[in-house]
Amino acid sequence: MSRPDDDLALIRKLAELLNDSGLGEIEYETNGRRVRLAKQPPATTSAPIFVGGAMPAMAAAPAAAPGAAPATAAPAVDDTNNPGAVKSPMVGTAYLSPEPGKPAFINVGDKVAAGQTLLIIEAMKTFNPIKAPKAGTVAKIIIGNAQPVEFGQVLLIVD
Repeated sequence: MSRPDDDLALIRKLAELLNDSGLGEIEYETNGRRVRLAKQPPATTSAPIFVGGAMPAMAAAPAAAPGAAPATAAPAVDDTNNPGAVKSPMVGTAYLSPEPGKPAFINVGDKVAAGQTLLIIEAMKTFNPIKAPKAGTVAKIIIGNAQPVEFGQVLLIVD
């Protein structure tokens, strides 16, 4: 039987692998014990899930950049229900330009046509273009270049 310290070490290693890989979830099974860690979309608190036994583990909240929080921060705007929200259709890594050193596909204020490539998401070594669902103007780009994204996460707003 494993010790709690061994379980905690395994969970930490799997959480590190989950964060480093950009995956949304990971599952590991050995000797009849199974551990499954999953990330929640960024709008909610992220918590790995321990399946098959005793000990739940909570992931640490991401630390704010030093000196980044002003004393009077504006409340965060929830773009989830915005009619112009373009959401990620998959888990992967989002890229704003076709390759390093090249200009971005779009910038805030750009006019886009329906079907125009807005960005790409790499998932399982495949680059998937994310196209504009409608014509309009890019009002807001929410994600950064080379940022891991989750299914359903708002990437940008096209008004």
